[in-house]
Amino acid sequence: MTDPDISPSGPPAGVTQEPAGFTQEQIEALFFNAAREGQDDVLAQFLDAGADPNHVDARGYTPLILASYNGHVGATRLLLARGALPDQPDGKGSTALSGVAFKGELDIARLLLEAGASVDLPNNVGRTPLMFAVMFGRDAMANFLLDNGADPLLRDGEGNSARTLAERQGNLALAERIDARSA
Repeated sequence: MTDPDISPSGPPAGVTQEPAGFTQEQIEALFFNAAREGQDDVLAQFLDAGADPNHVDARGYTPLILASYNGHVGATRLLLARGALPDQPDGKGSTALSGVAFKGELDIARLLLEAGASVDLPNNVGRTPLMFAVMFGRDAMANFLLDNGADPLLRDGEGNSARTLAERQGNLALAERIDARSA
């Protein structure tokens, strides 16, 4: 794919020279799609060509958020190794860790924490990754986050803590684990 007339991996986001037949918007769409679809080889070509791993798309997502949310361990690892910021939020203030907490992607959560992601970084309404794990019944993720220092006493904009969310959902085992952790 070295012919600039047919290569969709031409200049990445932020690079002004465009290959013949592709607009900057199309190039960016290909870059973000490679992250979303976990196309590690294509993603690596973009990054090798100078793509910014922290570029934000029109909806406020970074390649790391797209790769991690969609369960792509390899793409997540690649982006982190190439300088993706683990705590860069999307347009609603949610980080990659919040997305994987919601989805229950433990392997990716582990990668993000190893890369320095903040375990308690809230989104724009004050919800932390632990709260997302509890809200969506991801007990293994909630336990993982607790084991990695998540604060179960933090409250969101509505005054809810991870403990109150667990209790509200009838998840008494998790509420008790949070109580034990908080004591």
